Amino acid sequence: MLVLGLSLIVTLCTEFTGFVHGISLHSTLASESRLRFNNNLRLLTAARGWRNPNGTLLNGVMTVFLILSYSSASLATIRIYFASSDNVIVILSIVGVPLLLLGIALFLQVVIAMSGMRAVKILTWSSSPFDVTAALCHHAQLCPVPFRCMRDMSDLHVGGLGGSAKPSETQPSAWHAHRSIRKVILSLWGLVVAYAVLAALAILIWCITIRKNEEFPATWEFWSFFPNGNSMIQWSMPLDGGAAVQWWILSIVIVALAQGPLTLGLHCSELVVNVIRDERQWRHATGRKGLKMTTNPLKSFATDPLCLVLFVAKSVLHWIFGLSFFLFCEPFIISESGMSDELLPLQHPHTVEQILNLFIALFIFACFFTLVALHRPRGSQPAAYGHLQTLANLIDEWSPVMWWGHK
Repeated sequence: MLVLGLSLIVTLCTEFTGFVHGISLHSTLASESRLRFNNNLRLLTAARGWRNPNGTLLNGVMTVFLILSYSSASLATIRIYFASSDNVIVILSIVGVPLLLLGIALFLQVVIAMSGMRAVKILTWSSSPFDVTAALCHHAQLCPVPFRCMRDMSDLHVGGLGGSAKPSETQPSAWHAHRSIRKVILSLWGLVVAYAVLAALAILIWCITIRKNEEFPATWEFWSFFPNGNSMIQWSMPLDGGAAVQWWILSIVIVALAQGPLTLGLHCSELVVNVIRDERQWRHATGRKGLKMTTNPLKSFATDPLCLVLFVAKSVLHWIFGLSFFLFCEPFIISESGMSDELLPLQHPHTVEQILNLFIALFIFACFFTLVALHRPRGSQPAAYGHLQTLANLIDEWSPVMWWGHK
């Protein structure tokens, strides 16, 4: 549970940093007249200029630090086994090197986010698509297009002024209306396939190198959610000496390479959640309480079920990954004559059952988000999905509280 708690803390810290980084990206894209949607993939959407805090270079650096944050959290604990003739005592210990790297990675992410905030004049601190649209209209960066007040986002391909349109009782899904959503969902399924291949390779390697006789039961016969030592592929690294630093670097690099696709896939999933959240806020205009232009970002996050699902999923999936790639050692052997001074190497195992658990969890996660992206909203109110030009076309009178069709 200590690793799960650490994963929750890392997720919380990176979410707050990502909010500031995303707001500065908003304003930078708006200053370049390139802001099309209220939500963008902040690490994959770059501003112009390689020195820009939201540019390609620093976005890449930010991505590396994000991956290192979760990789360090996965290696921050070590299981120490004290073996005796009667039983085995397991102690969970904190490792200093990964924690130091975690602190550095989180600090540098904050530095980049703050640099982005200082490098541009913030358009608005609100994450509401209506505040952003109103600010762009106020600064004459966005103007409503006539005769498109009943066109949803999927009708952007219709040329000219668009003409009249008959209201539809069912609106297009985010999958059909938003091209980036399709890319995110396909990348999620690609991630599922990648970890399925990793699980298959782990089983194959374990069967070839470890399970050399039929006395060992099959993997599924001793399945466990937590590592039990029955099916491990492990390699050793020294705890002292000149080679220890190189082994630590190699260990962190291997875990980062394995955990990097998971981190990026979950980051891309933010686009699905945020786009659906914007559409839900927009459809409040047909409700009794109406649509409120300004919303508290923290309240919006805490009251949206999809946001909470993604937050928990990030922490749990990284935690399951940490159960698949962890550290343990047997530093002392207790005998009848007392505790020996023999220092054994640090073991870096990869557990087959936990890699399978990660694949199953990712499969469920991808199925859920696919269904969310394919959902079609009902009602005659045109779908916008956070597209700012569409919102500018659909809203003809701005007020703190608005209703669809109140005229």
